[in-house]
Amino acid sequence: MFKFSTLVMMLFLALPSYAAEGDSEEPYVGYIELKPFVTNYDGGDQLRFVKAEVSIQVDASDSHHYINAHEPLIRNNLLFLFAEQKEADVKGVAAQQALAGKALEVVQQAMIAETGKPRAADLFFTSFVIQ
Repeated sequence: MFKFSTLVMMLFLALPSYAAEGDSEEPYVGYIELKPFVTNYDGGDQLRFVKAEVSIQVDASDSHHYINAHEPLIRNNLLFLFAEQKEADVKGVAAQQALAGKALEVVQQAMIAETGKPRAADLFFTSFVIQ
């Protein structure tokens, strides 16, 4: 003998879910926050430091796995990119935006080499401090 609540639950689970005609799924957007980067760079006559917090945007759910699996390679390549910058490459909003574009290319190149696809849709500096 079934209880009423069990019967209702069985009916609920048995009903297929239907999307309304013409409805499309929302495009996938996810973010992966990397641990902060701290490195020195060429400040001309003195040694300077940069601290950057980076978030990578992905547009496919499986990209989280690939980015996380290859995070050591990504961190290595980004660290070297940040360390080779000159003062003019990090000073000012336009220079930092250009650096973010270069950083995205670095991540995408690493992912293409490892997985055959760029995997990263965009890259953002959530914090960028030079000293």
